[in-house]
Amino acid sequence: MAKTRMHRPKARRPRGFEDRTARVLRTERALADAVSRVYERWGFEPLQTPAFEYADALGKFLPDEERPNEGVFAVRDDDAQWMALRYDLTAPLARFVAENFQDIAKPFRRYQFGDVWRNEKPGPGRFRQFVQCDADSVGAPGPVADAEMIALASEVMMDVRGLSDKEYVIRVNDRRFLDGVMEFLGDATRERRLRVLRAIDKIDRVGFQGLEQLLGEGRKDKSGDFTEGAGLDADQRRHVLDFVKIGVKDASDKTAHNAQVFEQLTRVLGDTDAGKRAVVDMETIAAVLDALGKSDNWRLDTSVVRGLGYYTGPVFEAELLAEAIHEGGSPIRFGSVGGGGRYDDLVTRFTGQAVPATGFSFGVSRFAAILGWRDVDEADPLVLIVAVEKDRMAEYFALVRDLRQAELGLRAEVFIGGGGMSKQLKYADQRDAAFAVIIGSTEREKGEAQIKDLALGARLASEISSNKIWREDQPAQFTVPRAKIADAIRDRLKSRSA
Repeated sequence: MAKTRMHRPKARRPRGFEDRTARVLRTERALADAVSRVYERWGFEPLQTPAFEYADALGKFLPDEERPNEGVFAVRDDDAQWMALRYDLTAPLARFVAENFQDIAKPFRRYQFGDVWRNEKPGPGRFRQFVQCDADSVGAPGPVADAEMIALASEVMMDVRGLSDKEYVIRVNDRRFLDGVMEFLGDATRERRLRVLRAIDKIDRVGFQGLEQLLGEGRKDKSGDFTEGAGLDADQRRHVLDFVKIGVKDASDKTAHNAQVFEQLTRVLGDTDAGKRAVVDMETIAAVLDALGKSDNWRLDTSVVRGLGYYTGPVFEAELLAEAIHEGGSPIRFGSVGGGGRYDDLVTRFTGQAVPATGFSFGVSRFAAILGWRDVDEADPLVLIVAVEKDRMAEYFALVRDLRQAELGLRAEVFIGGGGMSKQLKYADQRDAAFAVIIGSTEREKGEAQIKDLALGARLASEISSNKIWREDQPAQFTVPRAKIADAIRDRLKSRSA
């Protein structure tokens, strides 16, 4: 009788999701901690909302509405209500404020970091799960609050990695400028407006030719997928393109005189109420940024619209200007690593009363991915206790406890796998361990330990051409009393960093 073949699932990840390794996770954690310290310094309080929200509370604001479940990952609860993984940290904040409206101080200044999920078409650098770190002021009306958020974005860019003015820029626009364009065209319906917004938001990927297609009948991408356009006629498309081109300059050009941009906006917008209000508010934002010492860190850019549909006023993006080079020699442009803006209608959806709000979202995962092309802080050096005598494991664990609890405790572990000395040292190399501590019967009887400085050994091995010199000198291995192991390792690390 033939045996039934056991089904074995294929080991594979869903498209658009990434396994985050130790290096990435440490980088993300360090970034979130650094950004949170900036938020704390500016007077924001931490908040953590759940990963799931009721789908109707999230609303329909995503830029990819043609996807199933309106761009979110949704499941039906046991009470037949639809829940969805949060697509950002702002919509859950609006729900929290509405639910606790009478009990919180307003403006409500909170920050939060965590994963968000979007059921969108994945692509290079475009993931369905990523980490954001947000700060928001709910109940804060007027351009002064928006200016503070733009200044906060600048502060984050400077603090998290010590970026200089030449390595980033905050690009600023106002959704009401586009409202003015649509008003000038005589077509300000919500559906048409959103299609125009989402078309402009894709300009970095599709260029001006692709933008014109998206403003018209639509565009087919390289994969064959077709995106329906906004349906503007030729004159309307030209007017929108003229508007977008006003503030589009080389990203490194932060010396452009914003007054000239304001003048051009006035010409393109005509005598529209929305456009005129936006110009006045932008002038106030410029004055506040100047007072905060951030006048050189931002520029007006009419191509910035932000893809999410809930923004109602000023919007902005934090863009990295630093570049790296692909292996083939072509440049890598990192682009936007965060953004935000004013959203005055989110809380109103729940309360029915006007609740102004503005915020900034820093893309931790995006920035961490970029750091793969730049220097990144590594974990503390690892010390491996080699298990020479398997019947002495309790003594090795007592030693590793002492190393961890020593002053400025060391990062240490005991080898608990199978195999002898060579396998354990190979494991130490695979883990990039800095030191290996060896205590066999000889060392134990003398109250000593052999310490291998693995990092130094690897370097010397590449420098020393004579095996005889290596065998006679062995500068990367030394003996210390058992009670001095932690001190000896710390001394080595100090001399290495000096």
